[in-house]
Amino acid sequence: MLNCTPAAVVINIPRRIIYALSYYVPSLGRIIAWGFGSRETTNYTYDLSDDSLFYLMHTIAVVTGAELDVVRGYIAEARTDTKLRETVIGAIRDSKFRYLSDARCEFGRRLGWYAFVRILKPRVVVETGVDKGHGAILLCAALLRNRTDGAGGIYFGTDINPEAGWLLRPPYSEVGSILVGDSIESLSRLTQNIDLFINDSDHSADYEYREYRTVAEKLSDRAVVLGDNSHVTPMLAKFAAECGMQFLHFREIPRDHWYPGCGIGIAFNRAKSSHRTEAHRIA
Repeated sequence: MLNCTPAAVVINIPRRIIYALSYYVPSLGRIIAWGFGSRETTNYTYDLSDDSLFYLMHTIAVVTGAELDVVRGYIAEARTDTKLRETVIGAIRDSKFRYLSDARCEFGRRLGWYAFVRILKPRVVVETGVDKGHGAILLCAALLRNRTDGAGGIYFGTDINPEAGWLLRPPYSEVGSILVGDSIESLSRLTQNIDLFINDSDHSADYEYREYRTVAEKLSDRAVVLGDNSHVTPMLAKFAAECGMQFLHFREIPRDHWYPGCGIGIAFNRAKSSHRTEAHRIA
């Protein structure tokens, strides 16, 4: 029988605190190890846990209509791309920013971006907020793979920093370019229809929403919109509701890292984004 007296409640306080701390103490050791062993200050790099990768595959399959094994194959393709890995690590080691970056190649949730490009075969991909360029080079790697399948596509990244995107090196830069300046101004000048739009720039809710409204009329009929800030604001969900699109949110779980992870907000039209065809099967 439970002891429900006031004294029992007080005595139970330390046990409850210890129990709550058990959820967070493991991260303390990772923080200390990261503090001494990593150089990164922004856009932390990490792999995803096995479960998180599995959930990501299912999420993409639901959005695109592709078979789960197809999604699994594309994510494995990105993770085992030796040339891509060597290019990223080589670019970091050769860069003046090497003292603020770890010489590793981990894309986290961006693996989902790659799978979307491989499945949807977009003609135009736009990412706002390039920073170092992990997303830029990964997206361009997917576009180059699409080219071998006979599907052309180009990438535009926007960033206010003229030095952003330094990871985007040949041959990946053949299908990608960086537009320097305010992202909303750069988006306003785009004349192409956008098939895949990724918001990852200024993470204020107002600016994020303004980006979505700026590209609303530029989105193709089959466009998919991804939000890198949907774990913080509901702006993409709001935009999706206004445009009659559906919305999902995937929350990533980093492997062996103190950072709790971000996610991918996804606005899509299920009927128009469905790609359940033989052309997307991987042997």
